[in-house]
Amino acid sequence: MRLDEVKITRELVKSFTEKFLEYTTVDVAIAGGGPAGLVAAYYLAKKGFKVSLFERKSNVGGGLLGGGMMFNEIIVQEQGKKILDVFRIATKKRTGGYYSADAIEVCSGVCFAACKAGAKIFNLISIEDLLVKKEGRVSGAVINFSAVDIARLHVDPLTIRARHLVDATGHAAELVRMLERKAGPRLKTSTGSLVGEGFMCAEIGEREVVRNTKEAYPGLWTAGMASIAVFGGPRMGPVFGGMLLSGKLVAEKIARRLR
Repeated sequence: MRLDEVKITRELVKSFTEKFLEYTTVDVAIAGGGPAGLVAAYYLAKKGFKVSLFERKSNVGGGLLGGGMMFNEIIVQEQGKKILDVFRIATKKRTGGYYSADAIEVCSGVCFAACKAGAKIFNLISIEDLLVKKEGRVSGAVINFSAVDIARLHVDPLTIRARHLVDATGHAAELVRMLERKAGPRLKTSTGSLVGEGFMCAEIGEREVVRNTKEAYPGLWTAGMASIAVFGGPRMGPVFGGMLLSGKLVAEKIARRLR
């Protein structure tokens, strides 16, 4: 086969454009390709919903890939292991009821499963604003290539429509933060604003990240560490069971609402 550089370019652009146009309207758009975002994408797509995930970096995985202090292993408890079992990810039993797993295998395994379930992942794209209509409900996302923000270029964004959005951007809780900045203290928190993240306490943090996985504003949900940043609670470090459970839970809650 004779390779033609221009034909390769044309087919690549056509292929991406077709995919992008198909996903300008979705059931659920997820911001952040960390453990909670990837698990949520898998479970929602598995249920037959149209799902897109936007990750500003070139790679997905979020805090997974760094493990603890750049040791690319993670720890989960029994409940977290059950979710890893769904993705056929190998775990090793440790003392005290803990299990360890290779962070690279977890990241690649969950990402592969989410894609095979039908979720579409768009890396190198950031959500820079929200689409909020007069009825006061988040109904879409304003997106741009991440490089535009990094280079501080004046380039107008594009918009996608989504019935629900998930903020899985981690500690920063970027989507909820930008909504609060523009709409004021109208969140479904105890204060109406972001409550904020507390000091490290793995036991409480693991529990609270699941308990606080919920809707922060009509149409806008939290998952993973964004749930802690928005509704409050301690951080928990390199134990990831709560993150995985949070992704599954937000998918279940949104699925019930969509049905």
